[in-house]
Parts: sequence; structure tokens; C-alpha cells
Amino acid sequence: MTETATPTLHEALGQVRVLKLEPGRAAIEYRVAPHMCHSGGVAQGGFVCGWIDAAMAHAVIAEAAEVTPMSLELKVSFFAPARPGLVIAEGWIERRGRSTCFLEGQLKDADGNVLAKASSTARLMPRAQVEAAARRAVE
Repeated sequence: MTETATPTLHEALGQVRVLKLEPGRAAIEYRVAPHMCHSGGVAQGGFVCGWIDAAMAHAVIAEAAEVTPMSLELKVSFFAPARPGLVIAEGWIERRGRSTCFLEGQLKDADGNVLAKASSTARLMPRAQVEAAARRAVE
């Protein structure tokens, strides 16, 4: 059996490039590949959630690199199917406190049609604390 390299999160999600990264806002382009789709060539909903969630997280980190947003809840409304090709996930901070952040985001197709919208509440954790816990978990 041959050993294959494990893809990074960005690779697994099909990230093409970051289009916008400024404090409180982010936009990321993804490629919907056939292996991400189920019947009828429709992207599986978990990918849609992941794309928007990643854009919202990038928006937080662009504003405060010393924190990691930890999702407390995530609600996604699907309006139209995401199909193979390019999509753009946008995320922004709606309101931020010291330890909690309210986020919103959306996924658009290449023509600018909104395919899904999301809202999320995230706990803002010190990045060093989250990274230390991750290192301990794999030791």
C-alpha cells in the first residue's frame, strides 16, 4: 500500500485563493469539484458550511490575529445548489465583544447569485492557548 500525503484543510476544501482579507471581512474563492458532490452534481451541504465558516473565521483573524474563533453555533440557509466550478465565500463580523463574536457570511456563484447565507456565534480564544491544546492532543 502506498502512502499518500494528507491534504491541508485549504486543499481539502478546494481553496483557490483569498480574494479579500481586511479587518472584519474576508472573501475566499473555492473550486467545487465533482468528488464534493452528490446526486445531480450538487455540492454536499457540509462543504457549503465549511466554505462560509472558513470565510467568517478569516474575517475574525484578519481583525485580531491573536485570537482563534471557536464556533459555538452555526446556522446555514440554502437557497440554490452549488455546482462544480468556482464559488466565492464571504464572511464578516456583524458585532464583536471581548470574548464573543457574531458573524455572518454567504456563498455566491461566479455570476454573483447568492447560494447560501450563514450566521454564527464564536467564542474568541487566545490563539496560543488553542495551539498549545492542539499540540498536547497529538502527543
